[in-house]
Order: sequence, then C-alpha cells, then structure tokens
Amino acid sequence: MARKCEVCGKRAQMGNSVDLRGKPKYLGGVGTKITGITRRQFRPNLQKVHAAIPGGGAKTMKVCVQCIRSGKVRKAVKQKPFKLPG
Repeated sequence: MARKCEVCGKRAQMGNSVDLRGKPKYLGGVGTKITGITRRQFRPNLQKVHAAIPGGGAKTMKVCVQCIRSGKVRKAVKQKPFKLPG
C-alpha cells in the first residue's frame, strides 16, 4: 500500500504540466502561449504516524495530512504525562 492513505484511501492522481511562454497581456505583453503539455502526478502529502487504535495500543500508518488535521487519526501518546506525587 505505497503512496496511499490508510484512512481515506487518497492516492496519486494524474494531471497536466502546462509550460507557458510570453508576457501576459495585463502586464503589457502580447499574451502567453502554451508551448508544451506533459502528463504529471499529483501526489498526496503522506506522513508516517504512530496512531492510537480505538481498542488500545498503537500502530504505524501512512496517513495524509488532511486526515491528521481533521482529527480522523489520533496520535499515540509516547509517554504518560508527568504527575506530581501526592
């Protein structure tokens, strides 16, 4: 499962890389021209995260940043917080 989010299933998408030449009209030029179109991949921003499992425990997962930000994945606590005695 390389380059795929384990939570939402997001993976690479194909698109176009458009090469332009010339100065835009609004900047005083004669306009931009398309000089080449090639295929490219838009890859998701995947991070390796130590995530907490609902049943208890932790698991390392490849997760996209949107899932981490939205709270779909909860990061595992590496160490218990410090407690004062008494």
